[in-house]
Order: sequence, then C-alpha cells, then structure tokens
Amino acid sequence: MSVSATARITACADGRGSTVLPVLESEGPLALRRTRSPEPAYARVTVVGAMSAPLGGDRLTIEARADDGARVTVDSAAATVALPGAGPDAGPASYDVRLSVGEGAELHWLPEQIVSAHGSDLDLTTRAELAGSARLVLREEQILGRHGEPTGRLSTRLTVRRAGRPLLDQQLSYGAGAPGGWDGAAVLAGHRAVGQLLVVDPAFDDGLPAPRLLGPTAALTPLAGPAVLVTALAADARLLRAVLDEALEGLLKEAKALREP
Repeated sequence: MSVSATARITACADGRGSTVLPVLESEGPLALRRTRSPEPAYARVTVVGAMSAPLGGDRLTIEARADDGARVTVDSAAATVALPGAGPDAGPASYDVRLSVGEGAELHWLPEQIVSAHGSDLDLTTRAELAGSARLVLREEQILGRHGEPTGRLSTRLTVRRAGRPLLDQQLSYGAGAPGGWDGAAVLAGHRAVGQLLVVDPAFDDGLPAPRLLGPTAALTPLAGPAVLVTALAADARLLRAVLDEALEGLLKEAKALREP
C-alpha cells in the first residue's frame, strides 16, 4: 500500500537575533526533530525516517519556509533509500521538496544522500522560491545503486527562482528509461555518486567566483545571478561529500569576505 505524507517546517526570526520554529509538522515516514545547532543564531531541524520510504507509489513532500530574517538548517539523520514497490503496478514514487526563503533570511538544505536501489523508481523534485536578499545553501547527492548492484531509475529536477525570476532549472536522469549515454564516458564514466551544491548569496553581486575545476571530476560554475553551482562525480558517497564540503567551505569564506567592509 502506497503512502502519501507531507511534513512542514516554518522558521521565524524572534527579534532578538535567534530563530524559532512555530511550525514543525511530521507525517507518515517524515519525522521532524528539533536538534542543537552549532551556531546559536540558527535553528536546526533533522529529518528522521520513521519507516522505509520512499517505496514505489509513495508520494512524499517536505515544505520548509524561512520567513524574513530567519536562519535555519535542515538536515537528515541518514540516507534516504528509494526501494521497489510492493508489486509490479506500484508505479514510480515521488519526493517533492518545496523551499521558501524570505527577505534577509537564510536556509541551509543539507540532507543526506538519496540512494537509488536496484528496481526502484523515483522522481525527486526540488523547488526553491527566494526573495531578492535571501541566502540559500543547497546540497543534493545521489548514489546510484547500493554496493554491488545496478541503479534503479532516478529522475531529479532542481528549480530555483529568485525575486520572481528563474535562476536555475536543471534536470538529471539515470537508469532505465534515461536518455541514451547517461552512463557513458562523457557523462558518468562509471562513477556512481553524483552531487550538486548551490550557493545563492547577494554578496556575490559584488564579485562572482571564477569558473574552475575542483579536481578531475568536479567543476564550479557561476550562474547569471548571485549564485554558484558546483557539480561533482565520485566513486562513492564518502569521496563525493569530501569534494562538496571543501567547495562549500571555500564559497562561504568568499561570500563572507565580500560582505565585510
């Protein structure tokens, strides 16, 4: 039997330099927990999987909103494993992420990996609406198959709008039914860990980082707006995370330097 569930997070500035969480609604396999943030000005929410999901046919949604001036980090306790449905007619699962970031607000969306298990079928959609002075850090990582198995079918789409205008619209597909060549030498070249890191910061209006390679299988690309996209391939999840963490550390330092007088 398929599951439909929506979890909701709302973060608000309390007027004293901190962020509160007036809305924290869990449902089905999506359990939300307040957790301690290493930075006092930020609220932190951790998504804890309460059951195996998504399975074929499941419809899962997470909505995270940072109101004006709020600062919040959303992460997860473990990787999300997409699994086959209970029967041949289960159909694809869907995982919808909807992010909203207000004026002067900051949202760090840093979940653990999506693992596409053999036989699974998942559509992952992430949509972010940003105010003009909003800041966003977003990391997505896809692991194509568990150890020693081929990948399932995985389609991802990342859409970001800033101040009502398109900033990024990117779609990736892997596995059965994906466009030909997805696993060829010009695309994955045998790698099974794929990641994207997006940093949107108004500070980059004063100077976007230059495009550059971050090793043999990773690249940094400035976007047409105050934003930078890092894309990376790696042999496994650990190596992928190391590349993205290093890139994020460097980009946050660059943005901070631009903000300082």
